[in-house]
Amino acid sequence: MGILGRKTGDLRVYLGAAPGVGKTYSMLAEAHRRLERGTDVVAAVVDTHGRRKVGQQLMGIEVIPPRTTVQDRTQYQEIDVPAIMQRRPKVVLVDDFAHTNAPGSKNKKRWQDVEELLNAGITVITTVNIQNLESVSELAFQITGVEEPDRIPDEVVRAADQIELVDITPEALRRRLAHGNVYPPERIDAALSNYFRAENLTALRQLTLLWLADQVDAALAKYRSDKKISERWGPRERVVVGVTGGPESEVLVRRASRIASRTGADLRVVYVVDGGGLTAISDQQKKTLRDLAASLGATMHTVVGDDVASSLIAYARDVNATQLVVGTSRRSRLSRMFEEGISEAVVQQSGGLDVHMVTHDQAAGGFSWSLRSPRQRRITSWLAAVAIPAAAGGLSLLLPDDFLRVGGSGALFFVGVLCTAVLGGLGPALLAAVLSAALITYFLVAPTNAFAIHDTASAVGSAVLLLVALGFAALVDRASYRVREARQATGEAALLAMFADGVLQDGDLDQLLERVRETYNQRAVSLVRSQTGDIVAYAGSDPCAEVGDADTPVEIGDDEYWLLLSGPPLTTRDRRVLSGVGRQAVNLVKQRELVEAGRAKVAGQSEKLRQELLTAVSHDLRSPLAAAKVAMSRIRNSDVDASAELLATVEESVDQLTSLVANLLDSARLAAGAVRAEMCRVELEPVVQRALLGIGGESDEFARPGSERVKVEIDCDAVLADSELLERVMANLIDNSLRYAEGSLVRVTAGQVGQRVLIAVVDEGPGIPRGSEQQVFAAFQRLSDDDTIGLGLGLSVASGFVEAMGGTISASDTPGGGLTVEIDLQAPPT
Repeated sequence: MGILGRKTGDLRVYLGAAPGVGKTYSMLAEAHRRLERGTDVVAAVVDTHGRRKVGQQLMGIEVIPPRTTVQDRTQYQEIDVPAIMQRRPKVVLVDDFAHTNAPGSKNKKRWQDVEELLNAGITVITTVNIQNLESVSELAFQITGVEEPDRIPDEVVRAADQIELVDITPEALRRRLAHGNVYPPERIDAALSNYFRAENLTALRQLTLLWLADQVDAALAKYRSDKKISERWGPRERVVVGVTGGPESEVLVRRASRIASRTGADLRVVYVVDGGGLTAISDQQKKTLRDLAASLGATMHTVVGDDVASSLIAYARDVNATQLVVGTSRRSRLSRMFEEGISEAVVQQSGGLDVHMVTHDQAAGGFSWSLRSPRQRRITSWLAAVAIPAAAGGLSLLLPDDFLRVGGSGALFFVGVLCTAVLGGLGPALLAAVLSAALITYFLVAPTNAFAIHDTASAVGSAVLLLVALGFAALVDRASYRVREARQATGEAALLAMFADGVLQDGDLDQLLERVRETYNQRAVSLVRSQTGDIVAYAGSDPCAEVGDADTPVEIGDDEYWLLLSGPPLTTRDRRVLSGVGRQAVNLVKQRELVEAGRAKVAGQSEKLRQELLTAVSHDLRSPLAAAKVAMSRIRNSDVDASAELLATVEESVDQLTSLVANLLDSARLAAGAVRAEMCRVELEPVVQRALLGIGGESDEFARPGSERVKVEIDCDAVLADSELLERVMANLIDNSLRYAEGSLVRVTAGQVGQRVLIAVVDEGPGIPRGSEQQVFAAFQRLSDDDTIGLGLGLSVASGFVEAMGGTISASDTPGGGLTVEIDLQAPPT
């Protein structure tokens, strides 16, 4: 296989998980980059498959025509190797590295053509899909059901100088396919429902990453060989350590950390919550373990299961763990004779999983009733129901007849029934009471050795004792039941608190569902909207969309949502917990919808503002600019002798532009909250006069002091305001009245009423439509039919400045017709 030997040209391969991921496009993009650097690049064969963007990317690249052959009246186009050799480019593009050449060609495979080009010193850039590789083609066929006829030896691709992964998510590839960017429209539906299913693409993508990881390992081995590195570098693994929350848990976590650190493995600390709610770990212990795990670079996880060993093994397999660390049993050797401990059960169920059993100070500590499983407790209770009466009967027979008599022996049996009730509840206590009554009747009540009673007092005494024992047993059983309920409620509360803590910390719906999936060892968890059947969010693979398909459906609230779980069926208690978790998930959905709605609203408002701004500016900027340009053109014409008039037109246009830009800038400052008023005592008369002098444009001739169009009547000396802001407010209001109320007198009045100063700008023009008194202060509002007046920002800016100074502004009709704008500001302190 010559391509593996020495060659002078470089080989670069673009590897993809499926057609359409962008391999050819990336190859062409690299060609353009090299062309820009001055490299001589040609294309030998590029399959565009009719894709428009790929065809556009091919433009500008020299193409060497392929060699055409005819076999059985079918035309084949293959690489023209002699033509490329004669042309001798620096780099050649060759698509579809695994292609099989037409019959009669010199080489059977295209990669052999590439070998000739490489040996000639020509660099080759090519593409290949993962399913074309010989070692994985069969596995790819099992995944997709499509057999790939064109295959290429792995060694050929591995010998490349550079392999670059072209990768996109399955969802993105399916969208690209649906948009018609991969196949023509008539092939889209079939492709999406067959080869391009999400699970197929996910599997192919994982297969590609695994193959590429092996390539990295091979490169690493070569590097170690070249650098003569003899130390062993172990592969990265995943270690799971199971903890109970007891004193030995910290020892196990630290020991597991040392095991993981030797191999650079990922470490996960797992606590199994007993399905009956008998949790043996407090919040403080859990926090201690979580902090310890975090300090060691590990993560803390919680799972639920009736069988601790099975749940631990299931979790380890679910996360693809390679090693499992557990502590040796805390029970004594005698108790382990009756039933194996958790660690022994883990070893037996481990299969191919490596299990480390770590000893600790709590090992073989003796019998502990609370640590026994429910099955162990049930068996022990029924055995005690037989053994305790038998022991009481044997003790009564061994003692002298006058030592206990019937009453004392009955009390002994009475204590035995109570002990049985404490151990196993009412059922075993009832069995113990019946056996005790039978033993008393047979051995202690005359006539002995017979189930007959002649002594009525003894019989009544024994019966009363046993009835009292049963009564106490019922009370004990009821109390035990309450204790079990309390423990279950505690367990449920702990689980809900754990999930709620995840919501508060992450606030991520997908992570919450993943935590549920992990905790209950489910294949998939999905949140479905019942009315539409849409999957709102999910975790795991192959989530359920229908209630009938779920192994454990959980109704949430008012039947608007369902939480659907695929995996081992869950108990009623688990459903109660999941109902609460589901409500948390729904709250996250609603919160996300509110956020998205808020963003959409803000985006809509921004877009509306942008459109209004563009609409206004596009006209009001062009008008004065056009007038100024025409005037300047006429001035440059030597035949025109009206330069003074034209210069006035230019000046007027510039003034309009200045006013427009000033209002735009002021509006932007107001929107950004950048306007800060510096409040002080301001004399009103000078402010109004400066505002009149600053008004430009067509109203300029009427705004001078003493003008017949503007009449100033100020009856107070000063106001508490910002001088510059107030001047801009007055200029905008007066200019607005002069423009809209053409030919009308504009009066500016001011007077003090108590601690307030009222400033009014009154005109006798056409006024504004009734009901638009507030609308007139909005940005880009022009209520006149005349579209040459301005952007409609003057009153908006004035309103913003007045509010910045702590005042109010309002508009009303002028008696007899017109508009009155009134400003209310604070009077200066006396």
